[in-house]
Formats: sequence, C-alpha cells, structure tokens
Amino acid sequence: MPGGRLTQQERQQIALGLADGLAYAEIARRLDRPTSTITREVMRNGGPTGYRADLAHRATEHRAHRRKQAAPRSPEAPPQAYGRDPEAVREYEEVFTTVLMASGTPKMMARVLACLCISDAGSLTASELAQRLQVSPASVSKAVAFLDSQGLVRRERDERRRERYVVDDDIWYQSMMASARALAQTVETARQGVGILGPDTPAGVRFENIARFLDFISESTARAAEQARDILTTKPGPRPAKPETTSGGTA
Repeated sequence: MPGGRLTQQERQQIALGLADGLAYAEIARRLDRPTSTITREVMRNGGPTGYRADLAHRATEHRAHRRKQAAPRSPEAPPQAYGRDPEAVREYEEVFTTVLMASGTPKMMARVLACLCISDAGSLTASELAQRLQVSPASVSKAVAFLDSQGLVRRERDERRRERYVVDDDIWYQSMMASARALAQTVETARQGVGILGPDTPAGVRFENIARFLDFISESTARAAEQARDILTTKPGPRPAKPETTSGGTA
C-alpha cells in the first residue's frame, strides 16, 4: 500500500469519486490508500460537498511549509494496550478529530474530546492531556470549560486529589438532547416571529414553516435518543455483514 502524501492527481481522483457519489472506502480502494487517509483528506478540506482538489493540494502544501518553518517536536505515540498499533491509533485520533471539527466543534475542543474518547479509561488529567496533545495547560483548560458547558465532559477528583476530565458513556445521548432543546428554543422564537410578522404574510408563513420543520426534527431527535439510549451501555454483539453502499459519506 503506497505511503507518503497524496499527489495532486490522487486528489483529482478523490474529487471525481465524490462527484460520482462513491463511498470513502471505494475511493480508497481505487487509489490503494487507507480509508482513513481519504476520510481525513476530505474532512479537513471542505467535506464531501465542498472538496476541491486544487484548493486541497495548495492547503496541504501550505500546512507542510508552516510545519517545516516551525519545526515542532513530534510527540511520541503513547504506549497502547491490547496490542494496538500506536501509529494507527494516532492516525485514527486525527481522523476522529477532523470529523468532530466538521460537525462544528472548535479544533482544540475536538482534539481534547477525541483524546478522551480514545483513552480506555475515558478520563485524563489536565497534565496528561497537555502531554498527549503537546499543548499548554491553558489550552486544555479552555477546551474543557467549553466541553463542560456542552455537557460533553465532567470533572472529578481522583485518589490523589487531581482533577480528572471524564467522558461518560452517555455523552452522545446528552449531546443529542441538548441539540433537541436548542431546536425547541428556535421553534419557540420562530413562532414569536409569526405573531409579530403576521400569520398570513410571506414572512410570517416562512417562519411558521421553519417552526413546523424544526419542531418535527426536535421531537424526532429527542424520541430517537430516548429509544436508543440503552445502546450506549450495552455490549455490542457480532456486526452483521452489510453490502458496501455507493452513496457518498464515510464507510
């Protein structure tokens, strides 16, 4: 399997594959590259709908030039349990971070959340996070404050009285419920607009349709999250074989 950076020609093939609605795994297979390489490349350069081969190539060269100028010390991959490949884990952590960023999570917050999720304990101290991510404690503190405000992490003290940051098994449930509540607030605000603008005016009709649409999404999200919550604490069984899709998106 070839290594090294993607070439401009490979990036053009990625763009063509996305335009044809191919899954990342199929694009990777055609280029003889790991799927994670394609996922990371697309997600850090505009996502599946915004990816442009020429822009992605220039952006990558620019990042490489900046790294060469700064010459940062490359952090050593931490030892891994269960016989995992440290480099594969590090690469996956970068992919997961990039996907979190594409969903709207700020970069440092995404890096901290990904690092916590990947740790088997699901918890790390500020110093452990700073060491693993090669960032300052202040950056970790700011990221944790944001994640805490979103209900994505919580704080606790260990036996040495150190503050640890923890991702619980149901953080994704809490995140979905927070999203549903935010949508419900938008629905309420939109309906206030209907009353002010007039229900029979073009603007009033627009806001009523916005409210109805988001109300449906909010209720559906909350209901699905409640129904699926037990999945987060249930040991998964064997995964059934599934044919590869040809639609766009991650495999």
